[in-house]
Amino acid sequence: MRIFQTLLAGAAAAALALPAAAQSVAPGAPGDTPTWVNAAKTGAGASYEAYVDGQYRDGGPTGDVSRVWFSIADGVLTETMYGLIHQAQIRQMRFAVVTESGLSIEGTDTTSRTEYLHVDAQGRPLSPAYRVVTTDRQGRYELEKRIHTDPDNQSLVVRVTIKALTGEVTPYLLLEPHMANTGVGDRGDVSDDVLIDYPHSGVTHTYGTLRASEGDVHLALLGDQPFTSKSVGFVGASDGLTDLADGRLDNTYATTGDATGNIMLTGALPAVSAGETLSRDFVIGFGSTSGEAAGEAISTFGAGLDEVLARFNGEGDRVGWEDYIASLDQLPRLAEQSTDGGRLAYASALMLKVQEDRTHAGALIASLSNPWGDTVDATNSSTGYKAVWPRDFYQVAMAMLALGDTGTPLAAFRYLPQVQVNAQTPGNSGATGWFLQKTHVDGEIEWVGVQLDQTAMPIMLGWKLWKAGLVSDAEMSRMYGQMIRPAADFLVEGGTVGLLWNDRQVTPPWTQQERWEEQEGHSPSTTAAVIAGLVTAADIARASGDEASSARYLAAADDYESNVEARMFTTSGEWGDGRYFVRITRNDNPNDKAPIGENNGQPAMPEDRIVDGGFLELVRYGIRSATADSIVASLPEYDDQTREDRFRVRYDVNGVPAFRRYGNDGYGEQADTGGNYGVGGEMHAGQRGRLWPFFTGERGHYELAALMAMPSADAGWMTSQVDGIRQTYVRGMESFANGGLLLPEQAWDGVGDDTAHDYRLGQGTNSATPLAWTHAEYLKLLRSLADRAVWDRYAPVEERYAR
Repeated sequence: MRIFQTLLAGAAAAALALPAAAQSVAPGAPGDTPTWVNAAKTGAGASYEAYVDGQYRDGGPTGDVSRVWFSIADGVLTETMYGLIHQAQIRQMRFAVVTESGLSIEGTDTTSRTEYLHVDAQGRPLSPAYRVVTTDRQGRYELEKRIHTDPDNQSLVVRVTIKALTGEVTPYLLLEPHMANTGVGDRGDVSDDVLIDYPHSGVTHTYGTLRASEGDVHLALLGDQPFTSKSVGFVGASDGLTDLADGRLDNTYATTGDATGNIMLTGALPAVSAGETLSRDFVIGFGSTSGEAAGEAISTFGAGLDEVLARFNGEGDRVGWEDYIASLDQLPRLAEQSTDGGRLAYASALMLKVQEDRTHAGALIASLSNPWGDTVDATNSSTGYKAVWPRDFYQVAMAMLALGDTGTPLAAFRYLPQVQVNAQTPGNSGATGWFLQKTHVDGEIEWVGVQLDQTAMPIMLGWKLWKAGLVSDAEMSRMYGQMIRPAADFLVEGGTVGLLWNDRQVTPPWTQQERWEEQEGHSPSTTAAVIAGLVTAADIARASGDEASSARYLAAADDYESNVEARMFTTSGEWGDGRYFVRITRNDNPNDKAPIGENNGQPAMPEDRIVDGGFLELVRYGIRSATADSIVASLPEYDDQTREDRFRVRYDVNGVPAFRRYGNDGYGEQADTGGNYGVGGEMHAGQRGRLWPFFTGERGHYELAALMAMPSADAGWMTSQVDGIRQTYVRGMESFANGGLLLPEQAWDGVGDDTAHDYRLGQGTNSATPLAWTHAEYLKLLRSLADRAVWDRYAPVEERYAR
């Protein structure tokens, strides 16, 4: 608000009533049932904000802290957050264009491409500012939008140019608020424009204005010129898009009055003749009052939008995204291991930092999206993937450390006690030390299943930071008492949970849920993390003077390690020669063919019929050598591409090894109808989990470990083998990136009916893009290849067990 305050010191601001909007109340409340939008984002952005003493505070090198995030899908602005990173305020902003041959709706009737505005000489992105071009499928117009936030204000910039290609077109801006993270309860008003009188220059400027609010959260969209007409209405009843069905905005409404609901704001722009262009600049401000929101937007306009972008980028002596990228001293090394010139490596570095909350330093979320959002009811507030899972959190922090970012992983480590269960956790009456399954970034509890890998990984991260010299011995001793010892104690002793619905007894290494949050029992991937967590906890305990606990942690780790095969490796399984790791077994016997639970609409199956790649985590962390008999025996069953689709895991896509989570996975689009996952909040038998690109990276890590386990060989031969891994697995992961260089959670495997999105083989689906874990796995693979050592390998674990 600094610039706005300066303006007001010598200027008069007023609300100017315009006759273009009828002074009437929109009918049809509350409107249609709201949903979110397509989760296959091609862009996601926020301002870079520098820490002040490890926290986000105003007054640092980047000035005031901007707390605005945006996303892009189908060529249009989609979920836009203000406040905390999960607090969406906008569903989408797009254009409807009236042409001589009918109405065209951006996103539905257009193709699109997403480009970065600020790149280096090699075309590598230096900031998450975007140029988005949408083209009418019938060739009647083209729309360009330039999108970024203002690093010094709570505002978003959208600069628009529309070109009429074959005839006259009239564009209409359509803004769909979802204030306070829901699509209900919103109010809208378009009755007034904002007029600024600048007496020193003699200039009076009128900004076309659209407003929305819910409670004490407000937005104001200001255009650099007034709209020719405007309206607000309830979606499906009195909104502008519904009215434009006949090509005319016949009914305009000034306000929603006292009614609330699912609303749309509409602003008409002037007609554009064939061959001509029209440019308009829009800034959306956010605040706790309507005046404050408008002030944020005016402040952005007052700075000059070219200057705002330069600040966002960090050009010259300004501090912004260029400075963050330059601080990553390992990024050039990692980029050398890529096969695309480093473009995805730079984009991945941006995406991981974008997806951190700007109030709670170190709060790293899973994705700036809501999976299958276009069929997800937005009546109630939900976070989607805009939340903290300690497992995803670990992957991201480790990738940022691999980049050479020392500040964010340290802030992440210091954040973790907020999401660990202790005696003061609201509502807790049971065991302590374990980490919450899923929380809001402010620590608000969302899900409370116990996943032992999520309790081990904070210990593992802390050990890595300590060994890297980022956590001092003194701080580690304090964190040992506060966080690490309670976590390690739980990994040894378990306990009875007493939080919300959860009252289960957990006896490690048996876990209530494994890394896919669906099944209880003994899991290779979970057990690998638990063993690594205990061995690293023992090292920390010893350094902290707690020899007794150190010995106890190692004894438990030794016990768990000695039973890995006995508990989870079947010798009489259904597939192949019958010898392989199963995904999970509910008891200590992997040979009894006991069923595991039904999930995601899929029936319960005998444990030996379900294979996944979780056993590779035993190699990653150092519990087993890549050449261990149990590991090598399991690979053929994991790789079998002759198995029926229900149980098949591996699908090579254009020569790229790609994998589902496990056989019988139902977390994905419906194979029989093409519908989204969980439509109507119900599970469907036809649901099918698709390919997860980070498994390509996990397999690449295994292949590197296997190569490094071989006897010493000629250096030239070794180099050629490493290059083979790059060409297969690095190039493979890069092939899954979309036009905005974002990596998805899932990619289309070609099985079953296609969806309304008409996916091509290997294309990211509507599950969640960008997935932070996928970007993290890609960066960690690059670091591992650069080091010729697996980045997630733990030396004391490997020295103790790998064989």
